Amino acid sequence: MTRTTRPVALARNGMVSTPHYLASTAGLQVLQEGGTAVDAAIAINATLGVVYPHMTGPGGDAFWLIHDAATGRVHALNGSGRAGAHATRSYFRQRDHREIPTRGPLAAVTVPGAVDSWCSAHERFGSLPLARLLQPAITYAREGFAVCDSYAACAAEVAHVLRAHPLTRSTLLPRDRLPIMADVLTLPQLAETLETVAEKGRPGFYEGPVAEEIATSLQQAGGLLTTEDLAAHRSEWTEPISTTYRGYRCYQAPPNSQGFAHLMALNIVENFDLGGMTDSSPEYVHLLVEATRLAFADRDRYLTDPDFHDIPLRHLLSKDYAAELSKRVAPRPAPAGPGARMGGDTTCSVVVDSAGNAVSVIQSLYHEFGSGFIAGRTGVLMHNRGSFFSLDDAHPNRLEPGKRTFHTLMPGMLFRGENLDLVYGTMGGEGQPQTSNALVTRVVDFGRDVQSAIDAPRWLYGRTWGDERRDLRMEDRFSSGTLDELRTWGHPVREVGSWDGVMGHAQAIRVTDDVLMGGADPRGDGLALGW
Repeated sequence: MTRTTRPVALARNGMVSTPHYLASTAGLQVLQEGGTAVDAAIAINATLGVVYPHMTGPGGDAFWLIHDAATGRVHALNGSGRAGAHATRSYFRQRDHREIPTRGPLAAVTVPGAVDSWCSAHERFGSLPLARLLQPAITYAREGFAVCDSYAACAAEVAHVLRAHPLTRSTLLPRDRLPIMADVLTLPQLAETLETVAEKGRPGFYEGPVAEEIATSLQQAGGLLTTEDLAAHRSEWTEPISTTYRGYRCYQAPPNSQGFAHLMALNIVENFDLGGMTDSSPEYVHLLVEATRLAFADRDRYLTDPDFHDIPLRHLLSKDYAAELSKRVAPRPAPAGPGARMGGDTTCSVVVDSAGNAVSVIQSLYHEFGSGFIAGRTGVLMHNRGSFFSLDDAHPNRLEPGKRTFHTLMPGMLFRGENLDLVYGTMGGEGQPQTSNALVTRVVDFGRDVQSAIDAPRWLYGRTWGDERRDLRMEDRFSSGTLDELRTWGHPVREVGSWDGVMGHAQAIRVTDDVLMGGADPRGDGLALGW
């Protein structure tokens, strides 16, 4: 029997898995009251925005995959915001910026899309009233919640960001003291904003007093978003993209999500027989890292808002192209270029309800605590996703008004024939495609259950924020033989802790005819719960 950090959660009527136990409880209660998977996902993400504010919140973006069991269709919902009308490259250049600042009001150059995505998903697939779904978040914000260890550790790490703006400091560092685990924090202004959304829906956030306060506070601090930018924002329903992998069909959100990099890597790996490997062997890690490297080269070449730049998805996702790329899988790794630096602080939540409907949703502020700027009396911590735009005129992801930036968020679903098999996803920036690759291959090729697939030691190839080079970080639970062999082959291996948060927090639910099986990442603070 494979050792896991916790038992696989088993249930028959519905299941949730989230990165925080209070959010899991909120989602499960909604399912038990007859809510849909979308209802539960809204309650979960609103709650996460209160009790996990270093990772997510209503000031961020969201991407959804929604499986409608009645029709058998999978729907993609793009809840990412567009750059404001005044967000131009010339604006930043005239102020001697070589890059968009990663913190502060100027980092919030795109409209936060999460709240509109909640309302759009609820309008189409919801059942319970929106006010009911937001009630747990409102209660925790108004009455207080106990700070978890990861929140306290993250606040200590970026205390300078939280102290940079007076309102952020007074809200998230009461009495200018760093929080410790089990401190109780209240967010009364955020509670009022969520109550307005509960009462008025989308207009409660993007129009009226809340929108005016967001825009005014940003502009007074030097930011660019306007009330017109907020009022114009709408989420977009799109068709998901997909590929097949060893008889399964894998779905992802389309660009501006990086989800196609995961599908490309699976297409490459499908050209290799994993039968003689284990899922912790150097051969396995090397293959998946090389497939990732090849997929990332095309991702970085093309990914941005498809309304502004052609992305040849049909070619990139073709099996012929994958066969061509598989011939480039090097017996020794090629030298890695610098790559883009990405934040990785995000949340993934997955839900399956009693009717078989399912949701995978990734919601994010981008970096930890996003821009670090709370928008006036709204209590909304603004994201900094727009800081990933380039100011280079020739770059496909160059900043342009009305444009959505390259996005790391990528929810996933796996089907066997017409039947939903796996609902999954993870936080982690560069690590999202890589952890998704590991989850799918460990379940499909190696027969792992969802919890052991999540628990198994992971790696991260690439460059996260603050690093100057692309390393291959590997948890030290890999054997010394695997680590040494990969070093011998030329991989820039850097050992990290046994359950290092840099690997992201993955969540997954496996669906069978009779039973739901859930797993939650021990690297986070969550649980898989069912009934």
